[in-house]
Amino acid sequence: MKKKDLALNLYRQLEAAYPNAKCGLEYQNAWQLLVATILSAQCTDKRVNQVTVDLFEQLPGPAEMAVASQEQVEELIRSTGFFRNKAKNLVLCAEQVLTRHQGLVPETLDELVALAGVGRKTANVVLGNAYQIPGMVVDTHVKRLANRIGWTKADNPVVIEKELTKLLPPEIWTQVGHTLIAHGRACCKAPIPVCSQCPIVDLCPRIGVDKSR
Repeated sequence: MKKKDLALNLYRQLEAAYPNAKCGLEYQNAWQLLVATILSAQCTDKRVNQVTVDLFEQLPGPAEMAVASQEQVEELIRSTGFFRNKAKNLVLCAEQVLTRHQGLVPETLDELVALAGVGRKTANVVLGNAYQIPGMVVDTHVKRLANRIGWTKADNPVVIEKELTKLLPPEIWTQVGHTLIAHGRACCKAPIPVCSQCPIVDLCPRIGVDKSR
C-alpha cells in the first residue's frame, strides 16, 4: 500500500476507536472559540471552560473585550496561567477584530495569524470548528503521535502541519486533530505510551515497540 493509503487506514481505525472525539473547548461562536483557544495555551480545556463562564458573561464579544482594562481581564483569566500576556493579547486581538474585520472573526489563516496571540494552531482550531474550513491542528499530542506512527520525522509544528496536509485528505483534517488528541490523552501518552491498550498497536511502526505495556 502507498503511504497515503496506509496513513488513511491507520486513521480510520483510530477514528473508530474514538468516535466521539471533538473539540474540548466550550463556545457559542467564533469569537468565543478564538478566546478559549488563546487561553488554552499551557492550560487544560477543563480549566479554560471553567474560566470562560464568567469571562463571557462579563465580556461576551470583541466590543466588550476591547474596552476592558488589562487588569480586569487578568483577574478573570488568572488561573489559566501566563495571564498577563494572555490578557494583553486578548484586548489587542479584540481591537484588531473590530478595526480590521468589523467585529467578525476572519475566516482565513493569514488574517487569523495576523491577530495578537494567534498562531497557526489557534487559527486552524477556529477554521475547522467554527467555520468548517479544513484546518490541521498540530499541538503537543498531534506532534508526538505523528512522529510515533510514522507520518513525519519533523519536529517543527509548521513542517508537521504541511506534511500531514499532504498525506491526508482535506475533508478529515479537522477530525484528525480531535482523534489524535483523544488517542494521545487516553493511550499514546508522553513519555511512555500504554501500548497494551492501543487500538492500532499492530499498525504502529515504532521501532522496538513493547506490546506488553
